[in-house]
Amino acid sequence: MRRSKFSESQVVGILKDAESGVPVADLLRKHGVSKATFFKWRSKQGAASVSDVQRRRELRAEDAKLKRMYADLALENAAIQDVLNRKL
Repeated sequence: MRRSKFSESQVVGILKDAESGVPVADLLRKHGVSKATFFKWRSKQGAASVSDVQRRRELRAEDAKLKRMYADLALENAAIQDVLNRKL
């Protein structure tokens, strides 16, 4: 998946500018963002602050790590069960 040329803090800043009353068309032109991208950001981020966005990213990374750990343990457990069933 392609990385955005805007950091999460920049996205939040653009959304805050839009909330403060700056016309959306001017913001889009100034930052070189399409309408679709802006409204996608707004639906995703909502009224989140920079710290909220960073915390959400950390939680996603931790979740992915835990899922990998679970998958490894489940595979290991299945292999052990297979070996035990063969011996009996």
